[in-house]
Amino acid sequence: MGHLNVPFLNIIININGLFKIIIVMSTLLGANIEIRNNQQGVSFALYSSQASKIELCLFDSEDNEKRFVMKKNEQNIWHCWIADVDEGAQYGYRLYPKDGISLNNPNKLMLDPYAKRVVGKPDLSTADKRSWFLLNDRRDNAKLAPKGVVTSSSNFDWQGDKPLQTPWEKSIIYELHVKGFTKLREDLPAHIRGTYAGLAHPKSIAYLQSLGITAVELLPVNFFVNEPHLQEKRLSNYWGYNPLAMFALETTYAATDNPMDEFKQAVKALHRAGIEVILDVVFNHTAEGEKHFPTFSQRGIDDQTYYYHNDQGYYENWTGCGNTLNLSTPQGRAWVLDCLKYWVEEYHIDGFRFDLASSLGREQPYFNPQGLLFKAIENDPILSRCKMISEPWDLGDGGYQVGNFPSYFAEWNDRYRDDIKRFWLWKSGALGTFAERLAGSSDIYRKANQLPYKTLNFISAHDGFTLRDLVSYNYKHNWANGENNYDGHNENYSYNHGIEGFTEGLPKNEQNTVEKQRFLTSVALLRTLLLSNGTPMLLAGDEFGNTQYGNNNAYCQDNQITWLKWSMFERDLFVATQQAIQLRKKIQSLTNGQWWNTQNVNWLNESGHSLQVENWQNYASKAIQILLDDKWLLVINAKDDLQNFILPDGKWQMLVSNRTQLLKGQVLLVETLDFCILQRK
Repeated sequence: MGHLNVPFLNIIININGLFKIIIVMSTLLGANIEIRNNQQGVSFALYSSQASKIELCLFDSEDNEKRFVMKKNEQNIWHCWIADVDEGAQYGYRLYPKDGISLNNPNKLMLDPYAKRVVGKPDLSTADKRSWFLLNDRRDNAKLAPKGVVTSSSNFDWQGDKPLQTPWEKSIIYELHVKGFTKLREDLPAHIRGTYAGLAHPKSIAYLQSLGITAVELLPVNFFVNEPHLQEKRLSNYWGYNPLAMFALETTYAATDNPMDEFKQAVKALHRAGIEVILDVVFNHTAEGEKHFPTFSQRGIDDQTYYYHNDQGYYENWTGCGNTLNLSTPQGRAWVLDCLKYWVEEYHIDGFRFDLASSLGREQPYFNPQGLLFKAIENDPILSRCKMISEPWDLGDGGYQVGNFPSYFAEWNDRYRDDIKRFWLWKSGALGTFAERLAGSSDIYRKANQLPYKTLNFISAHDGFTLRDLVSYNYKHNWANGENNYDGHNENYSYNHGIEGFTEGLPKNEQNTVEKQRFLTSVALLRTLLLSNGTPMLLAGDEFGNTQYGNNNAYCQDNQITWLKWSMFERDLFVATQQAIQLRKKIQSLTNGQWWNTQNVNWLNESGHSLQVENWQNYASKAIQILLDDKWLLVINAKDDLQNFILPDGKWQMLVSNRTQLLKGQVLLVETLDFCILQRK
């Protein structure tokens, strides 16, 4: 699907073995099945400002190739229409250099950036195999190169499925990996574990419903390729952040030979359960890596248009992945917009989370919060109704942009993540900072009439320690990644509660003590996350104690390190998470989408009095009461010992607590590491 204004293309019609060219109108990039003059065919359209000549290459079932010369219009769109091409036909492009300097090499088959299906993942496991995809290599690589597949919109029966459009203030997001979520679920049929069908299975849907979340945020399901250094080590990019074809669905997560319909069935099943589907997408870099690395698509099509370059002609590497996509060009923006709209229209996707999203706003080359791509998304009738979430940073100059994205974006708030972890896991008693994060991070987001949903609060995500590992490890343990444990963050603000990792070797009483402390801290962190103002995001598995054995950068571990370990399910932790979600949905100040103020929140000290300046600055306190809507009382003791609280006037009923009991009168003795919630009777 593409929407560039293309005034003409040339049609090639097969008549008795001869090909006749006809000029007609078209507006679609990519390969699109169209009927012309009562005859079915396929229109092919590709953008390139650098090529002097482009050939469309069609391949039959025996990989025999036919080539057709394309024509170019004034907008650098190359076109042709070919009759009698069926759905499922494989194709690619050969591009000839215009000036001897451009990177086009007709001996290397290029993948359509608009390809909706792709066959073939390149083998890059050795230097010799990689050389087949280098642009300075003169051998023909068509038999090895990934190819696009002609695809039409299926006749999938959506049965009236419509966007849920859950309000931001009602949203609770659950980040999961399609494969890892069900791969080890032994209660599912073996052949669908780790697949789209596994996600759509009634048991998977029932689990998500029972938890109470409102949206799943899926790690990338776009067609990706494993990096050369991982292939050499016989590892794979488990997270999928190395995209090869952004329009195409990743096929390795399919249980059937029809991945597109299988994924649609999952979306439909989730929608029926009241659960939105948000896709994590990568528009900051491509799998082509550095400038002289293997080439598959955009580099060999139009290197100057698609990538940022420095003064020496090399790529700007603001992503840490070898290249940075240039989305300030009209074609770069059109490609992103067309891709997003395709996923919404074809797959009924509800929103997108953008990886290293500062790259979206880079314009020659600094971040611009009013950038053209941002304006185009906001003004598009299809995309403007979708949820948009940014990871508001990249690695380039001025790349950290937390709080600076357009108002319709929610943002991953890493300051929330770190401040809350420091409060519960380290010795930070910064009550003011803790309260600021709990109340929606108004110091960052309360500007230009923005609302609290903009802070996407999280404690853990795919990148970093899981919640279980946060309370079990002081140090990262990434040895399995093959990088001598140098990769991943060194500063995790974690605490192992006295022993690194598992406790099996300890005497039973010590083991029980450590496990109890880890449980209490986990519950406190979960309650803080789910009862903070803003949009909460829960990492899949945190609700039942999933571990990655201390690996905080498990991007290349497609195995039992990352797959959710359902056999280790902690029922009590799951129930505590359920309870917190249920409570969140009842508290008006957490669901009305408004900033807290003196009318709906009171900040109280241990004695039940309003916090004064000296209380906020007392780093040894680590104890606070928060009265919401004059009805709900959050009582927090993050200290290392018991704490007496004098409750506000009224009769109170304990709703959730780890081990604290309401004493007679207004006195509450709160155990260490407890987060209690009471309700006024």
